[in-house]
Amino acid sequence: MLGINRLFDFQEECVEWLLEISQNPKSKNILTVKSPTGSGKTIILLAYIEKYLQSNPNTAFIWLCPGKGNLEEQSKRKMDKYLPGYISNNLFDALQNGFEASSTTFINWELVTKKDNKAITESEKRNLFDAIHTANLEGIEFMVIIDEEHSNNTKKADDIIRAFKGKHIIRVSATTKKNNNVEFYEVPEREVISEGLITKAVYVNENIDGSKENALTEYMHLIDLANKKRLEIDSEYKNIGKDIRPLVLIQMPNSSDDLLQDIEDYLSELNYTYGNKMVAKWLSNSKENLEGIEENNAEPIFMILKQAVATGWDCPRAKILVKLREGMGDVFTIQTVGRIRRMPEQCHYDSEILNYSYLYTFDSKYKQGLLSGYDLAFEPRRFFLKDKCKSFTMKAEKKVGNLADEIDELKVLDKIYEYFVSTYKISNDKDKNIRNFESKGYEFLGTKRKNKIISNAKVILTDELGQDDSQYIINYTEINTHYDGRDKMHSINEIAVASGMNDRLVKNILNKMFMKSSKKKYKIFNLNNREFYAFIINNVDCLKDDFRNASATAVTQFAFDNLKEVDFKIPLEEIYAIDSSNNNMKNINTNAYKDYNTSIFFKRSTSEQLFENWCEGNQDVDWYYKNGDKGINYLSLIYNTIGKQREFYPDYILKLKNGHIWILETKGGEDNLGNDQNRDKQIRNKFEAFKQFAQKYNLNWGFVRDKQSLLYINNTIFENDLNTPEWKIIDSVVK
Repeated sequence: MLGINRLFDFQEECVEWLLEISQNPKSKNILTVKSPTGSGKTIILLAYIEKYLQSNPNTAFIWLCPGKGNLEEQSKRKMDKYLPGYISNNLFDALQNGFEASSTTFINWELVTKKDNKAITESEKRNLFDAIHTANLEGIEFMVIIDEEHSNNTKKADDIIRAFKGKHIIRVSATTKKNNNVEFYEVPEREVISEGLITKAVYVNENIDGSKENALTEYMHLIDLANKKRLEIDSEYKNIGKDIRPLVLIQMPNSSDDLLQDIEDYLSELNYTYGNKMVAKWLSNSKENLEGIEENNAEPIFMILKQAVATGWDCPRAKILVKLREGMGDVFTIQTVGRIRRMPEQCHYDSEILNYSYLYTFDSKYKQGLLSGYDLAFEPRRFFLKDKCKSFTMKAEKKVGNLADEIDELKVLDKIYEYFVSTYKISNDKDKNIRNFESKGYEFLGTKRKNKIISNAKVILTDELGQDDSQYIINYTEINTHYDGRDKMHSINEIAVASGMNDRLVKNILNKMFMKSSKKKYKIFNLNNREFYAFIINNVDCLKDDFRNASATAVTQFAFDNLKEVDFKIPLEEIYAIDSSNNNMKNINTNAYKDYNTSIFFKRSTSEQLFENWCEGNQDVDWYYKNGDKGINYLSLIYNTIGKQREFYPDYILKLKNGHIWILETKGGEDNLGNDQNRDKQIRNKFEAFKQFAQKYNLNWGFVRDKQSLLYINNTIFENDLNTPEWKIIDSVVK
């Protein structure tokens, strides 16, 4: 694996998607990944390259980077650090030595596309095409990665891409758009936030005074606000013992020589100058105090820039952006804002001011474009807790350390193997072992896979097997490890989802238990490669059940007491995003915060919306509190998945006028057609953990889901089907 401890779940999922799609011959040529700035795009791509080359060694990766920011050098250094056993080249290495199998060549776009660039000669450009041709003759297959793909959508760029005749072209950016002509994957921004890699949101124009909107003085007002916020953030870093100096970015218009001088003079009046190294500058024709500026404790606290820093520059201590008047496109807007969203230590802090980014501007076009096109940019407003809610307190649970650090994968394998040995009475008698598996529904078909076919000869997906077999004809086809690779990976993913493990761990366990190898320990069957493919694809449902049961047993055994109890109180104030354009604002009287109203912008699920409407219309409700999603300030309890211990944050605290307190979690219910809308893979684990937590502290609790605009609650035995008696109308239980 990579020379890093572990990928985050969202990174692992993206890698698995890339592997699955790029190895499927039916996939479209172009794979597009939209991944937020700060999500670790480079790490994702490196992990993918490593895994892909393991099974496709006769491949050469071409990694194309934008010209500004020396991104190709940064990316190559990361590969050398994390994948030291793999070949990494720059363009000149490739021109001299050719494109090698199992290599990755990092190329700056400007070297090969910019007309007046003298970095390489015309003869060297011809040599580039010669080197590509030679590699093709040697049977080397190209895979092309286009990093920050929005930067080079030009004809000349396309000519270079086409020359490689790549098996696939992988385009990666934070701003790419979905296109039906490509395979598309989006890394969920909220998952990146939940891991603490980027700030929770961008607050726009906090405490700004509109009366200062004057071209002659507005830059002073914006700088004053930014500096005040910088001092607040700096003080909080010191309070928690962090040597981090927050940086303010001042983004200039393109034609702004006079304004530049005015800003430099005003900063000097505040005793911030180039001379005392408090100010840095990154302009195309002028640079000051840039060396080491990315370090968390670097001296500069203001940096003046234009567009040059929009792509390929990482400075996680940058927290505040002052954007002076000048309209920019959406792409550049998001790219620039991304510069202030990274967390300096890749984690959120107990002090919420450190977990947000801040933007100040009088550029109305820029501001409106950002607020309308960027989901996590808000105009902030503080809301204060009602007096009657201030005395509320209860116990919460927090992690101590990381359970994943205490449970190594070998122990997980031990427990899974023990489950199979016990369940199927594994012995040295191979035929008996097979019969024991077959008695539980497993099929051993050698190197053949089972398919369902309807009358028009359409092949039915593996996961549809077992559904009304009477209308289908069953046929059997020989396994082709190339064409059936996608279904095998899909099956492994299903098993992983069912068990709460990641794909890589499931794959390793399956390999060790069922695939032929020299190691006999943990071996149940010695299947060759094609037999192994058939076994996994044909028996995915049985394997899902067994891994789910085995992991549940293991979770119980791994449930260490590495948690701490803390007293939870509802935060005295919260900053919420507001929609200033909402002209039909209504107060919500049952919320725990004063003046809470419908102008507050929050994405709510259907169940959440219905629940809050139910509270507002219920005369028995005294107040409700919407809990946060992550952080020390919010109510949490602990649940376990195999190899991981996680914090679970129930959605609501509800107080009735009779004094009864309820802790409630909302989940997706059923749509009008009866389709399950729940997307939480860990719903069963959370339900059981919530039940134990409620029993431990003698709490009223429940899971709430919706069906046909009605709310149902369950706090007994988990059943996914809302038609079972365990799910009751909420009014009959919460009272």
